[in-house]
Amino acid sequence: MKSHVWRPLFVVIGIVLLILIARQFLVPKDFGIHERGYMYGWYKKSNEEYWKTKIAVKYKSAEYCKDCHSDKYAMIMQTPHAIIQCENCHGPAMEHPSDPPKLAIDKSRAQCLRCHYPLPYPTSGRANIRGIDPEKHNPDVECSMCHNPHKPKIGGTK
Repeated sequence: MKSHVWRPLFVVIGIVLLILIARQFLVPKDFGIHERGYMYGWYKKSNEEYWKTKIAVKYKSAEYCKDCHSDKYAMIMQTPHAIIQCENCHGPAMEHPSDPPKLAIDKSRAQCLRCHYPLPYPTSGRANIRGIDPEKHNPDVECSMCHNPHKPKIGGTK
């Protein structure tokens, strides 16, 4: 092969080698994905204790809610909303039940429209979610005035 092919190839190989050598010196040995896979992404294993002690966990998941709110939990687990974490609508349960004693519930139309606004993407997973036209469907009323989000059904009302 002519030198006009070899020279750029050697330059690219040299750059890749320089990057790999620099990585050995600059990236900590305990930086990576670790045993939970991509659930937490890339992080330093030695920082786990810092995150556990210094950073408060805001979101606790539906498992945290189900003991005290078993009636609502059982009801919603039989609906299409079962895939949604409680805190998506009720806010983070960071210090619940002590402070605040009751979580603030966002009952605005915007809250429901986050999922129920019609999207023109037929191949999207959102295409399977029933959408409404917010301009035509009771525009001045909160959705929860007519629909129970813990017990949604087609044409469902309270």
